[in-house]
Amino acid sequence: MRYVVGYQPDERGADAVALGVAIARAQGAKLDLMLVLGENAPYVAANPEGRRVNAEEQQVIMAQRAALGMIPPGVEAEFHVRQGHSFAAVLIEAAVEFEAALIVVGAASNGLFKRYTVGSVANSLLHASPIPVALAPHGYRRMEPIERLTAFIGRRRGADAAVDVALVAAGRRDVPLRFVSLVELDERGEHGENINAAHRHANTVLEQAAHRLPPGHEATVEVAHGRSLEEAVDSIDWVDGELVIIGSSRLAQRRRLFIGSTANRILHALPVPLVVVPLEYEGAESRPLG
Repeated sequence: MRYVVGYQPDERGADAVALGVAIARAQGAKLDLMLVLGENAPYVAANPEGRRVNAEEQQVIMAQRAALGMIPPGVEAEFHVRQGHSFAAVLIEAAVEFEAALIVVGAASNGLFKRYTVGSVANSLLHASPIPVALAPHGYRRMEPIERLTAFIGRRRGADAAVDVALVAAGRRDVPLRFVSLVELDERGEHGENINAAHRHANTVLEQAAHRLPPGHEATVEVAHGRSLEEAVDSIDWVDGELVIIGSSRLAQRRRLFIGSTANRILHALPVPLVVVPLEYEGAESRPLG
């Protein structure tokens, strides 16, 4: 199993590598670290085979050393250099070529610590990738294996793919799984039935999950509510090794990502990494997150 990690020799690249390592350790995957150069950049090689190198090649060599130097023992990783007019397009092409289960990138470097400010690369991926995309919040440096998966559940089209990915990923490595339903409270205070409905739906998802997880696997449900989605997310307790999984917008084309307004609001409130799963993603049963 392989993950494509979008690498740049900056904080955003370090965030992506750290998250890639954490998920790879939990799922037993290989990392393909991708350095993407501009389409008009002089061709450079990461391994110039002992000959004298030019300035561009020296920069690539330094980037390769920095990226691979972050990889701890026991995690398989390979460094690649490719050129293209679009960082996101190159990552998607590589992920399709490698039959990768995941694309991992860092959030924009000007975001608040451990919060998201989605940059152009991540934004392009979130509107075009046929493969799940993992976003590392700014300042993410944790490389220990993921300790718990949290899947945001709902009744809109697109939620089932996220649940499928979460179930298979949790079952592969016996990682605890939590289902969370978010409820935005009515301004008039008429929210009792919405909360009750969320509890009923969450319990139904948990009951169905019990039949698909290994016997004795830890799985729980939780309903979080607030005057806004952001407030609901803030009310949730997180562990250091948390990874959130959410489905793509119902407006997405089949097997493509499109992050809608709800997911976008959740994204900006999250303090932990996030995986967005394409609509009707068909790789869930065979290669989820690893």
